[in-house]
Amino acid sequence: MYKHILIPIDGSARAYAGLAQGLGLARALGASVTVLTVYSAFRPTSMETVHLEGVHTEYAREATESAKTYLAQASAQASAAGVPCTAEMRESNDPAQTIIDVAMTQGCDLIAMASRGHGGLAAVLLGSQTQKVMAHSTLPVIVYR
Repeated sequence: MYKHILIPIDGSARAYAGLAQGLGLARALGASVTVLTVYSAFRPTSMETVHLEGVHTEYAREATESAKTYLAQASAQASAAGVPCTAEMRESNDPAQTIIDVAMTQGCDLIAMASRGHGGLAAVLLGSQTQKVMAHSTLPVIVYR
């Protein structure tokens, strides 16, 4: 069956609920997991970036620190569940494709993710990352509600 499961998280309560479900599945199957968080690259909304000196650096620092926090919490949950876990973070403006790419490069044979995470109205208008992963992944995808 499945031996290596990718579990993407974004720090939302729903993502952590999906993480718990994915870890339960991994434990039952004797599988390992890779937990991934993807944070967006800094994108100024104005063409005048001269006034943004230092903002990119601060944004990157805060995004990286948040990602590290998410992954530390996920790793602790995996350890408590007795599931071997590696943690990955990536910067990308295309989280769905990054999820798929990491799953492939890490040799995962399943992606287990929450039905939605952060996103709210933007996710409704733009389409959720979960839907994009389901549409484009060649690997099986389990979605937790």
